[in-house]
Amino acid sequence: MAETFEFPEDLLAGQEELHQVRAELLALLKRLPWSVTPLDGFSDIAGWRKVERPASPGWSADEQAEVEKLRQRERELAVFVTCHRFWSTFTGPELVDGRMRLKHIRDEPGEAAAAGAGA
Repeated sequence: MAETFEFPEDLLAGQEELHQVRAELLALLKRLPWSVTPLDGFSDIAGWRKVERPASPGWSADEQAEVEKLRQRERELAVFVTCHRFWSTFTGPELVDGRMRLKHIRDEPGEAAAAGAGA
């Protein structure tokens, strides 16, 4: 299980860009109002889970377009990474282990530089 994977450069670059796009999308969604369309605020403190939301002005057309652009790019990159030809040589637990290592390669000290993932 301690197999070392030699990931191709394009796969490493795709995974890194996927991390970046997801971080950018998350940051954008945190900045935007909670509702895409304008809605009144509400408060439901009587239920088992208290929920309160302020009024939402909704998202502008530009904000909606930016979210859609990032989501589309995220989908493209996810398909690229998961369907990359590199994975065709692995099966079962090796495949799962390889994908998890790729996903977390930037978390391992020295691994990103050794694997050529520096951006």
